[in-house]
Amino acid sequence: MADSSSEQQQEEQQIASERDIWRVAIVGRPNVGKSAIFNRLAQRRIAIVHDKPGVTRDRIASQIELDGIPVELTDTGGIGATLDDGFASQVRMEADIAIEAADLILFAVDARTGIHPIDTELANVLRRSSTPVILVANKVDTDKTEPAAAEFSTLGFPNQVNTSAEHGRNFPQLLESITSGLKNQGAQRSSGEKKKRKKEIKIAIVGRPNVGKSSLINGILEDERSIVSDVAGTTRDAVDVPYERSGRRFTLIDTAGIRKRGRRDTSVEQFSVMRSERSIRRADLCLLVIDASSGVVSQDRRIAKLVLEAQKPCIVLLNKFDLYHPGADFKDRIEQFREELGDDLFFLPYAPKVAISAKERQYLGKIFTAIEDVIHAAAAPVPTGQLNRLLSFAIERNPPPVRKGKRLKLFYATQRREDDPGPIPVPEYMLFVNYTELLTRTYERFLENQIRKEHPMEGLPFHFKVKSRVSGNKNNSK
Repeated sequence: MADSSSEQQQEEQQIASERDIWRVAIVGRPNVGKSAIFNRLAQRRIAIVHDKPGVTRDRIASQIELDGIPVELTDTGGIGATLDDGFASQVRMEADIAIEAADLILFAVDARTGIHPIDTELANVLRRSSTPVILVANKVDTDKTEPAAAEFSTLGFPNQVNTSAEHGRNFPQLLESITSGLKNQGAQRSSGEKKKRKKEIKIAIVGRPNVGKSSLINGILEDERSIVSDVAGTTRDAVDVPYERSGRRFTLIDTAGIRKRGRRDTSVEQFSVMRSERSIRRADLCLLVIDASSGVVSQDRRIAKLVLEAQKPCIVLLNKFDLYHPGADFKDRIEQFREELGDDLFFLPYAPKVAISAKERQYLGKIFTAIEDVIHAAAAPVPTGQLNRLLSFAIERNPPPVRKGKRLKLFYATQRREDDPGPIPVPEYMLFVNYTELLTRTYERFLENQIRKEHPMEGLPFHFKVKSRVSGNKNNSK
């Protein structure tokens, strides 16, 4: 498996848009190893792997590149699952959508258990479709288990690859079969033909369970792509959903609801929460969804703290606003909400608040207006001259405290720029001072507030990197 640095590089190399990407769907009955196959092909742990049937409910998508071919790889919920929570029909619907949209299908079966009636039924469906199929007989761990996979030839698919996703066995052959299948459909492209596109923006949709995150995804897509239910914790995986709007490419990351640690009652749920926290770290921007009908609760603030600690741009979405004093004028409801919950909205002070109703699909366009505002703010750094005049005036008007007989002196300030910034670069201000330890957190917040008065930069966090210009200072930077 790739380490975290290579995972980040792979995320940044997702270059194909929805218009020209080739879609490969992995389908099969529950617990045959679809998620393990998905993770092995994507070369990173995206789908949750667990020995409990029916763990994957939603389609989980990841953009990869195979031999120069941009591919959207999709893992589906198990077809024919007899689940104990009423999701079987919805999971089948999810798989049907993936099959309908796919350019090539990986039909996964379990070589250890042999042909199951659901395998036979699904094979009949796939043979009637015009989509090419590769039969993947999984869990063939050794040469001794190869003969057990032979019986699957009766399903009628000439292109069969026997694999072990757990051990990576025969995956080079599977990759070759996939690329050959796509090239046969006219997918061959040379590297010189690739067009340079704007960087894709990864947006993590986070919040506690049942605040409407999956409904928001469906509302944005005008599709029932994520499973929506009033059962808390329906989304278990962090689901990457490609989306394009007004020529700009996004990946919407639908995350599992984050509950208090003491209330995470299964290993799958704990893994889901870890995945949500990781999604925050790999996102370019977070949408923190709050249930306006029930108000701000302590868990909302805990999740906001995760966003703050990750230094991520953020927009707070006040969802279910149609249920907050319905019937009253919208502007009056906004003012009343701010008045009633003003003390609870101190977290993420830089984040704009947008009132929406995901279920009723109201005001969703305001989300992308706010996102564009954040993007534009990130692309407009504070000029160095203005920054130095602003900070010098603030320090002169409100001098820093004296500590150990010394007072902080600011010599110079500038905004640091990365050579290859992400699509929404987070501002970092370099402050050259006499002694770094003289800059307290309280005074740092004061300086931040002075900058934001002139340059609000809504939605953007920023931080100071402080360096000493006094020789002999033991603590030269922080």
